[in-house]
Amino acid sequence: MVTLGLLQAKVLPKPEENLKKTLKMAEVAAKKGAQIICTQELFRSYYFCQEENHEFFKLAETIPGPSTDAFAKLARKHNVVIIASLFEKRGPGVYHNTAAVIDSDGSLLGIYRKMHIPDDPLFYEKFYFTPGDLGFISWKTKKAHIGTLVCWDQWYPEAARLTAMRGAEILFYPTAIGWHPKEKQEYGEDQHSAWEVIQRSHGVANGCYVAVANRIGLERPCGGDGIEFWGQSFVANPSGRILAKASVDKEETLLVDCDLDKVDVTRTHWPFLRDRRIDAYGDLTKRLID
Repeated sequence: MVTLGLLQAKVLPKPEENLKKTLKMAEVAAKKGAQIICTQELFRSYYFCQEENHEFFKLAETIPGPSTDAFAKLARKHNVVIIASLFEKRGPGVYHNTAAVIDSDGSLLGIYRKMHIPDDPLFYEKFYFTPGDLGFISWKTKKAHIGTLVCWDQWYPEAARLTAMRGAEILFYPTAIGWHPKEKQEYGEDQHSAWEVIQRSHGVANGCYVAVANRIGLERPCGGDGIEFWGQSFVANPSGRILAKASVDKEETLLVDCDLDKVDVTRTHWPFLRDRRIDAYGDLTKRLID
């Protein structure tokens, strides 16, 4: 058994305040028994991608850097694994949306750089983030074999499949997703349902757990209507059943026990990985089959 801790919070105005708040939430989660803790996407600041503004590049930091150093200390102290979603400054003019994976001894196991980068109204991420170049990765931590993807990656079955094929028993998705307030009444229910269903389906197709940490609150760092983040962080089991879900609008540390033996049992009884026709999937590398 392994206990997951998903941190769902409302963002504060200053990055330092958010780091301090998230560290405190992580420590509380660890004291309550969490063994693998995951932050929400870009937890250190408001979701700044609502506009294209060069000033926001100042929010980025190096990895290793101040945030990973702080989480490494906490990981060592409480013997927990931590997945921290950060705005990475790789070098002049090259920035990534990155998840850092810190093992329970405080070591930085590695990083995952978000592969799929959206460009939609109020989600102008292509202006800020270079697409990831490390591929899809898993890590054998001291608590479990895990993989992490980031937000927009969650819509792509290929990303989940390749991460699971590398051994991941749990897929983590640090997330920042919400409604355009004016669209919520008409489209909100369908949008949330689609988001939840696609991720649960990754658990089914790959016989693994799926853990999603989302933020809450209305954020308007650039004025306008802003984005109303819908929270509802959740964990689903290898059959796609939701084990626990957080609220729409409350800060929570969602603690969920996962029986890793069920990964092997599920993959044995529903042998989707065994029965894949890998000889017939070559066209998946094409944009379209014209």
